[in-house]
Amino acid sequence: MIHAIKGTRDILPPSSTTWNRVEAVARRIFANYNYQEIRTPIFEETALFARGVGEETDIVSKEMYTWEDRDGTSLTLRPENTASVIRAYIEHRMDQIPGPKKLYYMGPMFRRERPQKGRYRQFFQIGSEVIGSESPATDAEVIEMVVAILTGCGVKDIHLIINSVGCKECRPGFNAALKEQLQSIKQHLCENCQRRAETNPLRVLDCKVPADQPYVEKLPSILDHLCQNCTNHFATVRQFLDDRQIGYEVRPRLVRGLDYYTRTTFEIVHGALGAQSSVMGGGRYDGLAESLGSKISSPGIGFSIGEDRLVMILEETGAAEPVSLDLYIAPMGDAALRHAGILARDLRLQQVSVEVGEGKLKRLMELANKANAKHTLILGDNEITAGTYALKNMTSGEQRSMTRSELVDHLTAKN
Repeated sequence: MIHAIKGTRDILPPSSTTWNRVEAVARRIFANYNYQEIRTPIFEETALFARGVGEETDIVSKEMYTWEDRDGTSLTLRPENTASVIRAYIEHRMDQIPGPKKLYYMGPMFRRERPQKGRYRQFFQIGSEVIGSESPATDAEVIEMVVAILTGCGVKDIHLIINSVGCKECRPGFNAALKEQLQSIKQHLCENCQRRAETNPLRVLDCKVPADQPYVEKLPSILDHLCQNCTNHFATVRQFLDDRQIGYEVRPRLVRGLDYYTRTTFEIVHGALGAQSSVMGGGRYDGLAESLGSKISSPGIGFSIGEDRLVMILEETGAAEPVSLDLYIAPMGDAALRHAGILARDLRLQQVSVEVGEGKLKRLMELANKANAKHTLILGDNEITAGTYALKNMTSGEQRSMTRSELVDHLTAKN
């Protein structure tokens, strides 16, 4: 028997209903904030991610699915989507369109990580990018929108963490101070961090190895090395969040796992995920477009929500809405089955969800219960002749006799 590949999975009903609801909520809120959808290929030239994400990141150095095409081009399944969106932005000259570009996406990403709770090798993200604005007001609005999506889906008790990782003016000084201090402690760190201490010191702050944390906590704070512009920018972002009454924690060790971040970085965590507590993350990337070939300054900020983790939270906290059916019709006999088919069609045209069963009445009522039907209708020759229907409310047990037009009005009123 052939099984799904390790790190992938099938999303089955009723869970798929929760996925659809999450995506519908996200699309509605994106529209409220004037975002438009972008869809990029699921694979790109490997150089896009090496240059955009950073060659020394774990994603590029260890986790990408990469292969050589027949013409010798190195291709990679996208491990994230920001680099792809920026590539599309540059390629299609979207910088010629006036005003910031506000884009969102949904779809699968691929990383060869060790599968664990909430973490898969094919995983799904809901994300957005704002390109063409360096205003701290944009940062605050993006964070506000993320909170709106999560709470709109029914997630409670979220915890927002923010930081500033500086810019090209102030980060080199911080990197130098960090590298100097790492020299005296790197022998106590994990193998990855010993390598990072030489090649990319900032990545040490992103280490998740528990034994390394006492050493990481004593490393210099980037907030002590910000230039005045970055200090002012971060202070203004916090002020805008305070104005919106959005609670947050400033955590100087929050650097995220990608090299392109500048200034504002942020994460939202939730306790239902255990050790893998982050449900989303994002930040500003003011130099990414230029590093990928843009001749015009295109500052940007974005985020991605781990949709797998978001759905897991909803299911584990009981916030996932149960799948229900508006009406289950139990026809008794061939004539009733034909009549039920036409009735079901007319009701479906009115946005009523209907299932028509076949078989013995006892079995059909069992199926109606399993389908979580709100109402059932037993349809026989007498009902067809009289032109009236006996509609049963499956919650209260109440049964009402009504004409066809009354039935349609009653069921559509519930929708």
